Amino acid sequence: MRDPAALRGLLLEALGLKELARAGWVRAGVEHPESVAAHSWGVAWLVLALCPPELDRGRALAIAVLHDLAEVRVGDLTPADGVDKAEKHRREARAMRGLLGALDRGDELEAIWRDYEAASSPEARLVKACDKLDMALQAARYQEATGLDLSEFVDAALERLEEPLLRALAGG
Repeated sequence: MRDPAALRGLLLEALGLKELARAGWVRAGVEHPESVAAHSWGVAWLVLALCPPELDRGRALAIAVLHDLAEVRVGDLTPADGVDKAEKHRREARAMRGLLGALDRGDELEAIWRDYEAASSPEARLVKACDKLDMALQAARYQEATGLDLSEFVDAALERLEEPLLRALAGG
C-alpha cells in the first residue's frame, strides 16, 4: 500500500481491537473484561512460551497476532450469537480481505490467517490450542478475582485440548 493516509486508516482501525471487549466474558458478567487485543497478546505469549522447537515459532506468532483481527469489523461473535460457522467464516474472510488486501504483503498475511482457520499446519493447530488455553487461564483468573462460576469456559477449552500438558495447564 503506497497511500500513507489509507495505510494509516487501516492501522488505526486494527487498533480498535484494543477497545473491543471479549463478548463471552461480558455475557458471563465479568466487569471490565479483557479486550480482543489483550486476548491475542495472551495467545501470542502462550505460543512464545510453549512452541515446540520443531515448529516455526515466527509463523505461529504471526498466526496468533492475526487470528482475531477480523473481529474489529465483524465483532466478537460467540456461539450465543446464533451465527452459524459458515456465515461467521464468510464475514470474517470478507473482513480480512478488506483489512489486508491493500497491504504490500496482504496476500501472504491472508494466507496465514486462512491456515489458522483451516488448522492446516502444525503451527495453526498450536495457535488454536493456545487460543483455548488462554480462555481457560483467563477464566481461572476471573474466577479467582470475582468468584463467578466460569467453569463453562474451562470445560469448553478442555473439550478441544488434546495435548496432556496443555490440558493440565488449563486445569484438566
